Amino acid sequence: MSMTIIEQASYSHDDVEVENRESLYQGFTQLEKVTLKHRLFGQSHYTQPFQRELIRRKQAAGVLLYNHTQQKFALIEQFRVGALDDTQSPWQLEIIAGVLDGDEPPEECVRRESVEESGCQIDELTHLFSFYPSAGACSELFHLYAAQTDLPEHGGIFGLPEENENIQLHILDYSQIEMLLSSGRLRNAPVIMALQWLWQQIQLSTDLRDI
Repeated sequence: MSMTIIEQASYSHDDVEVENRESLYQGFTQLEKVTLKHRLFGQSHYTQPFQRELIRRKQAAGVLLYNHTQQKFALIEQFRVGALDDTQSPWQLEIIAGVLDGDEPPEECVRRESVEESGCQIDELTHLFSFYPSAGACSELFHLYAAQTDLPEHGGIFGLPEENENIQLHILDYSQIEMLLSSGRLRNAPVIMALQWLWQQIQLSTDLRDI
């Protein structure tokens, strides 16, 4: 049985016609009402004009800190307003992350955020994915990285008070990854994707040692 691999999108940016953009709100995030139409699959004509609300956010970047020698990795815990109504807790376990400052490259963003949120310096970075966390409504593009670095023995409290940040750093053992991935405690895509990647690297390393 053959498998189709979609390497490119069916259509491009040129196949969307934006008729109007109306700014509804401007703050840390921006909200627009967009009137547009786009090409239909398998047809030469476009949809009728329709409206969508678009949440505009800056690009963001995050990094999973880990150390194979120490057999440990780092996660942070902080209050998140997006999880205000979460039945478990608004305090979410996450990887270190932040929004890009102006034209700042994502690599520089995660290096800066790592110092602010954990006190850890980063040298080499491995790029894992760049993705839209919620493309149905939000323009944010998230760049996900992993970095091996020296981790402190214990966590601590970090963040910038002037930005109302109150961040708990957790230093965790590799043995806890499987439990975290299956427990439901992780509730955002970047941390789940990053830990699945790390678990895969650990399993691959174990398999190679057994050869």
